[in-house]
Amino acid sequence: MPKPNAVTLSRRERQIMDIVYERGEVSAADVVEALPDAPSYSAVRALLRILEEKGHVTHVEQGKKYLFRPTQPRQAAARSALRQIVRTFFGGNAARAVTTLIADDESDISDEDLDRLTRLIEDAKQGERTDGD
Repeated sequence: MPKPNAVTLSRRERQIMDIVYERGEVSAADVVEALPDAPSYSAVRALLRILEEKGHVTHVEQGKKYLFRPTQPRQAAARSALRQIVRTFFGGNAARAVTTLIADDESDISDEDLDRLTRLIEDAKQGERTDGD
């Protein structure tokens, strides 16, 4: 199975992954029901098959239907996607990525979030790395 890469997901694939992560396990019918402006059932099945080929989901058979589950926890997928974005758009420089997020007028960063980031930066300076959650 290939290593999942969230950057290679289409908009619809990302929407489906959001549903899979939210519910933990879904059938194609569950996805059709949850998707805004859903494509046909067969199109959703094809997208789930593509997500499985890309390594994002796996399936188990339950009677005649397939139930799809994420192959990795959401946080692990988010970290992997973020690393790829930082490499691709910021030359691997995490500080440039964070600066861009903080300086963006559309960023909704509260004072509490800024305080938390400050603590994380101080911890990192002292050699203590945490997951930030």
